[in-house]
Amino acid sequence: MLAQLPTALRDLRLPLRLKLWDGKQIDLGPKPRVTLVVKDPSLVTQLAHPSLDALGAAYVEGRVDLEGPIEEAIEVGDALSSALLGDESAPVEPYAAHDKRSDAEAISYHYDLSNEFYRLWLDRDMVYSCAYFETGQENLDQAQQAKLRHLCRKLRLQPGDRLLDVGCGWGGLARFAAREFEAEVYGITLSQAQLELGLQRVAEEGLEDRVTLELLDYRDLPQDGRFDKVVSVGMFEHVGHANLPLYCQRLFAAVRAGGLVMNHGITSRFTDGRPVARGAGEFIDRYVFPQGELPHLATMAKAISEAGLEIVDVESLRLHYTRTLQLWSQGLERRLQKAAQWVPEKSLRIWRLYLAGCAYGFQHGWMNLHQILAVKPREDGSHDLPWTRADLYR
Repeated sequence: MLAQLPTALRDLRLPLRLKLWDGKQIDLGPKPRVTLVVKDPSLVTQLAHPSLDALGAAYVEGRVDLEGPIEEAIEVGDALSSALLGDESAPVEPYAAHDKRSDAEAISYHYDLSNEFYRLWLDRDMVYSCAYFETGQENLDQAQQAKLRHLCRKLRLQPGDRLLDVGCGWGGLARFAAREFEAEVYGITLSQAQLELGLQRVAEEGLEDRVTLELLDYRDLPQDGRFDKVVSVGMFEHVGHANLPLYCQRLFAAVRAGGLVMNHGITSRFTDGRPVARGAGEFIDRYVFPQGELPHLATMAKAISEAGLEIVDVESLRLHYTRTLQLWSQGLERRLQKAAQWVPEKSLRIWRLYLAGCAYGFQHGWMNLHQILAVKPREDGSHDLPWTRADLYR
């Protein structure tokens, strides 16, 4: 059986064991830390060209099983793929057409999976975005509360401010801004499951007079400058390259002159926005975020600026997202049996790879995450921001 394996595969000496369908086992290196249980004989020859998409798909579709820590399986899989395929860049694919129907379907696919499933591994407020680690020693709850506070302080929220939360999720930021900063918050989402739980939590905290959450597409936002501040967290990745100008125009028109806009989201490593190499981007598009597209920081900055907003601050949180994803992945791995009660086996396999794989990808700089703060200048060019960032760190 060893002779049937591709020569390049046998020469890698990876800490990987192959457990074959006939019961035989092959160690590809000393002290294997991960075992690949091969159920489909045709997969052996396919290992000569092991794209991350192909490896991930084989696991998701049940053609192989994994034994060993999921984070080590990701590391070994990347080493295998890199050694045999190199680090050639993915081709630039035509951008997807985004309309209200397809965007709503894509959001529902990902976010309406199961509130109980997400509750297992998110923080207590179910904040499904990059946390903020002020020392690196915080637990997930502490780091997410710090992130919410960091966003509100960057927006210089004041009591009575009208805050628009675009892509409000389960309402964690909306409730935090209302509770801790006495803002009046209007949040929108395309996920029915998120909206239902978000409204329940708003009611439980007695915040109905300060927080309004609705199902609404960003393209239908009011355009009369009624909001003092706008925040969008983990949402513009779903907008698509073709619609970024429109998205930024909608945010510009929603905020008053002198108001602030915060855009927090994942950005591409490549200036042309091509997917991550060796099939990782294709796996995410196929199984995790249909129609998701990551623009480069420069692309997003161009769209923001051309909409009439002035960028005043940019912060990279790549390593913060690495740590967030690690904690999410570890939380899910500790609760796999409970998770299996809430989602199908295929979905659980997808999310195991997705969380651990993204933690690995952010750690190795495959993508980034940026908070971009912009202001809508008054006609005379003025705004109300402090001269320095000192107020953020007092």
